[in-house]
Amino acid sequence: MTKMNKYVLAAASVAALFAAPGVALAASGNSSTAAGTATASVVAPIVLTHTSGAALNFGKFTVGAGGTVVVTSAGAGSVTSDVGFVPGSSTAADQFTLTGDSGRNFGITTTSGTLTNGTKTMSFTTAPSAASGTLSASGTYSFNVGGTLTVAGTETAGAYTGTYNATVAYQ
Repeated sequence: MTKMNKYVLAAASVAALFAAPGVALAASGNSSTAAGTATASVVAPIVLTHTSGAALNFGKFTVGAGGTVVVTSAGAGSVTSDVGFVPGSSTAADQFTLTGDSGRNFGITTTSGTLTNGTKTMSFTTAPSAASGTLSASGTYSFNVGGTLTVAGTETAGAYTGTYNATVAYQ
């Protein structure tokens, strides 16, 4: 056997050994370990506060045959159809303040509601001054809520009250 054939035979034997199933060979560099890192960020909770004394005020009006009373998120009031404001009546948007993690984006949603006086009711929808926003550098934001009150024309005279919900959530 020539020297070259011996080398080829030895190389083939080594290759067959490595190709054999179930053969495990120990070698340097068979395992390695490195340290990883972990992080976390705690974010200030988002907190919504109703401004004390504020309310979505649809004002004082006569009902006639019915219509709507609209209050913008800036507080301006208007009526439609056969509803009329009483002279000197004023309207107002509701007000909320939000605190949380500075610079963080959030969304605003509001629900509809019902005003009640005994057995008589009037339904209303709400509209926030913005559907979303970004907390200031100090972590604050304020917004208003207007709405549209539906007047059927069958309501009795008197004070009507009700509630609705405003919700904010980080985005």
